Amino acid sequence: MMFVCSDAKPDTDPTELPDIEKWVAENDSRGRRLTGDVLAPTSAATTVRVRDGELLVSEGPFAETAEVIVGFDLLDCADLDEAIEVARTHPMARQGRLELRPFAAVSN
Repeated sequence: MMFVCSDAKPDTDPTELPDIEKWVAENDSRGRRLTGDVLAPTSAATTVRVRDGELLVSEGPFAETAEVIVGFDLLDCADLDEAIEVARTHPMARQGRLELRPFAAVSN
């Protein structure tokens, strides 16, 4: 899973950013990107918790922070090196940050 996040300190390199549509098309055609999307702003978030049997629902994200998750891509890569290469070419690698996280192995 690749979380696409904002960053308070984007890259200052003046060269043109990669085109997101080209990035999506290339990774979709290679079968490395299974799905992905942009998330609604944090103002649309709802946080749900249960404490001592009581349902607690609040508006907004679970954490107040300048950096937020703005989207995601589900990747199918052979290994971490390939995932890093895919992330390196994503436009948000320069404007924000990308968090790569494997799915946990579930034992039965």
